[in-house]
Amino acid sequence: MQPVLISLSSFGAAEVRRHGQLWFTRLAQDAGADGVEVRGELLNHAFEELPDIARAVAERGSHLVYSSPEGLWAHHGALDVPALQRALDAAEMLDAPRLKMSIGGFGSASHEELPRLADLLRGRDTELVIENDQTTPAGTLDALQAFFRRTDEAGLRLGMTFDMGNWHWTGECAQEAARAFSSRVAYVHCKGVHRQPRRWIAVPLAESQAPWRAVLRALPRALPWAIEYPLAGDDLLAVTRDEIRQVRAAQAAMGAGA
Repeated sequence: MQPVLISLSSFGAAEVRRHGQLWFTRLAQDAGADGVEVRGELLNHAFEELPDIARAVAERGSHLVYSSPEGLWAHHGALDVPALQRALDAAEMLDAPRLKMSIGGFGSASHEELPRLADLLRGRDTELVIENDQTTPAGTLDALQAFFRRTDEAGLRLGMTFDMGNWHWTGECAQEAARAFSSRVAYVHCKGVHRQPRRWIAVPLAESQAPWRAVLRALPRALPWAIEYPLAGDDLLAVTRDEIRQVRAAQAAMGAGA
């Protein structure tokens, strides 16, 4: 069965900071999620929450991803070693097998530092996966293809977190991106999108204005999917349980070739 995770940012930044990510981890587990994505930008008191979250996840045998809000490269194109080290340290404290980051300001001046990145990742138990974010330098097809081409040439094969909604923020075609990166994708951020007058917003798949089924069909089966759209309501446990059920139904439909 494909794992269904919940990105804890889905519960809203203010609520997550108020209750803490441990509280929402337990809620996600009680709702039937197979794991959670812990968000670095929403941690209370730096990394103090991480050991407790790690224990809660280990008790249930759940899946775990750590998401860093920092990019791998600074805006001027230098490898941001402190940002990577902070992310790796957090993932280690969390005992997370997967770390998600964006490429940040990677450019032509960054190529010579790829061997250094390989050295920093060598021997780690944590897998680094690269996400397409909502920015032009780190969230467009051309930018990411150039990055992965260079990392492959450097002998550094990195997987990808495919955020199916973020392509709309950068004006890209999610279906084209799915076809281009299919063999590299290791983890999927599931969210629909809806266009408001001046912006895109994330919504459940069933409410999406985008052809989400076609995107998911272009990706490999059996990947973990993470809910990353707003979860809110008077009975939050019931809302979360229902969204997990709907995502599992979509997985079943994809598996059946529907």
